Amino acid sequence: MLGAAWAALGGAPELADRLTAGPAARPLGGPFAVDELAVATIGAALIAALELRAARGGPLGTATLDPRHAGVAFHSERHARRGGEPTGVGFADLSRFWPTGDGCIRTHANYPHHRRALLSVIGEPAAIARWSAVELEDGIVAAGGAAAAVRDAATWRAHPQGAAMAALPLLDLTAAGERTARPLPELPEDGLPAAGVRVLDLTRVIAGPVGTRMLAALGADVLRIDPPQLPELESQWLDAAVGKRSALLDLRAYHDRAIFERLLGEADVVVHGYRPGALAPFGLEPAALAERHPHLVSVTLSAWGHCGPWAHRRGFDSLVQAASGIAAALAAADGTPGALPAQALDHGTGYLIAAAALRGLTVRATTGHAAHARLALARTADWLLCAPWAEGPAEPVDPEPYVAALGDVQLVAPPGALDGRPLAWPAPPPRYGADRPAFAA
Repeated sequence: MLGAAWAALGGAPELADRLTAGPAARPLGGPFAVDELAVATIGAALIAALELRAARGGPLGTATLDPRHAGVAFHSERHARRGGEPTGVGFADLSRFWPTGDGCIRTHANYPHHRRALLSVIGEPAAIARWSAVELEDGIVAAGGAAAAVRDAATWRAHPQGAAMAALPLLDLTAAGERTARPLPELPEDGLPAAGVRVLDLTRVIAGPVGTRMLAALGADVLRIDPPQLPELESQWLDAAVGKRSALLDLRAYHDRAIFERLLGEADVVVHGYRPGALAPFGLEPAALAERHPHLVSVTLSAWGHCGPWAHRRGFDSLVQAASGIAAALAAADGTPGALPAQALDHGTGYLIAAAALRGLTVRATTGHAAHARLALARTADWLLCAPWAEGPAEPVDPEPYVAALGDVQLVAPPGALDGRPLAWPAPPPRYGADRPAFAA
């Protein structure tokens, strides 16, 4: 799987030999190759970091990865604590599988606006049993909510969206725009591969924040921007924001738009996880960005991909597992749908986001052209579904050796080491929205 990920990123095959992963372990377990996915995606990010360091004039070096650490990192949100107390990450009461009149549906109602949309359709939860799963899925989506009927893999592949995903590469990374004369900042002596790189983070929930926090661990200055009208859930914040700074901007307001445009001009990378087309009114589609800011590497994440009838739908890891056939494949004997041992589509795609951003920077450093990458949770799901099934149960791992203390906050440390030097978070999570909308001086 590491070879497949690195090939999709367009990296030179021999660079994969720069990573040593071992000893073999299965901290996550399950029939799907989730442990292999963890090593492959985190490993790809580490290799891309080595490549970027060399492209900036530093040593190529080597990387190491402990598969047990990789497994713990794949459910890092479960281990986030403040003052020794868990931060309460989990699903809301209406975010779950429900039996319908002809099958099952998975709903997602963690955010208040998604909960309101769900209740506007069903009235009260008992009514779900009277619906057809697909009809209810369509109704919730039309109301602005998030849900997915549970399908088996064959049904998903026959679905127009499933077929669209199967036809796409794991990710695409292409050079974009005119040549730029702007070089990357000079790499400090003994500096991390992304030292001095400025990243605008427009992502939420898990996948995007996992990718951008990995960039922070590799030295980047990461500034997360959120809209003031959609506050983040406190339970998600610590694990998502570590190593970054946080500011609020309303892109619908002229003054804030002007500030954001200045940030785009100063940034080296922008990562966004909004639905395809959602940011088009703000000039944030790849083609528009490449025209105004040819230096800017852009990475876009979506749930269902950039093409197909579901391209503009909201989606989350749990919903993609339901729609794609993963939940059906893990069903209990009584038919109750199952789930992966971690939100592996989010985490795996997140590390691929980091790898794509790093490779895009290498392309810029070596060719003068910035690059654009697109990734989708549904495409990662298809990759996992097609991978050989793993053998054997999970091998329990004590997470504490992999947990780092940052003041009164305890979080899983970033996985991996470069030249024997373990990665570390550069700063504890900031207070939400408390920073100025500016990069570090």
